[in-house]
Amino acid sequence: MPDWFQTPPGQYLLAWERTQLDRAVADIFGFHALQLGLPGLDCLAANRMPHRWLADCEPLAGADMPPVGRRAVCLVTDFAALPFPAASLDLVVLPHTLELNADPHATLREVERVLVPEGRVVICGLNPVSLWGFRQRRARLLQRAGWGELFLPEATDFIGYWRMRDWLRLLSFEVEVGHFGCYKPALSKEHWLRRFDWMDRMGPRWWPILGAVYFLVAVKRVRGMTLLGPAWKSVPALAAAPVSVANSHSAGRVGRLTD
Repeated sequence: MPDWFQTPPGQYLLAWERTQLDRAVADIFGFHALQLGLPGLDCLAANRMPHRWLADCEPLAGADMPPVGRRAVCLVTDFAALPFPAASLDLVVLPHTLELNADPHATLREVERVLVPEGRVVICGLNPVSLWGFRQRRARLLQRAGWGELFLPEATDFIGYWRMRDWLRLLSFEVEVGHFGCYKPALSKEHWLRRFDWMDRMGPRWWPILGAVYFLVAVKRVRGMTLLGPAWKSVPALAAAPVSVANSHSAGRVGRLTD
């Protein structure tokens, strides 16, 4: 997958995702943020949290290391068993992490575990209902016949947009942002991709769900949780002593005795 991102369609995809990520994570506040996978893309570059980590399944080579000073710690870990306590992270970014993972359900459950209530997860995924997905499926059929090559990496396992939303809903996530991008055809040459720039302008209006990639931001909801604000002012307790109240009957009796 990292090698494919160096190709013209891979660079085109990364450029769109970098714009969406910078826009989304810049306004997410907290103390601890984590990126799982895809070290070649700095998903937390625009985020201002003081503690940011990059985790990958394999040790990072020199070419894959992020720029010096961008993140405090780089971790090598199993995505289904993250070395963080429960409810300890404010933001987790998954750039194509689930579709490249052998057990995406376990990874998503682990993300739900480590996120604090009202914490956010950001997901980028390839859309099977797109021109890119169609070319990939056709290439797989041709490969069974003994010829042709895949457009996308072999390790990629498409997870549809609505299927991803269902997974998030089952884990008590609420989707805040969801949209598609990269509407150009599945072309390998840069000059051919540039000829279809108009499709990125027309796509969101005329065929919005057919983009090659989707982008999701979801927030973790905890049912029954009540956020308590600070007690700025103490409320004085009401007096418990009994108070006698004169009614009209007793007032009339007092008037007769006075006369």
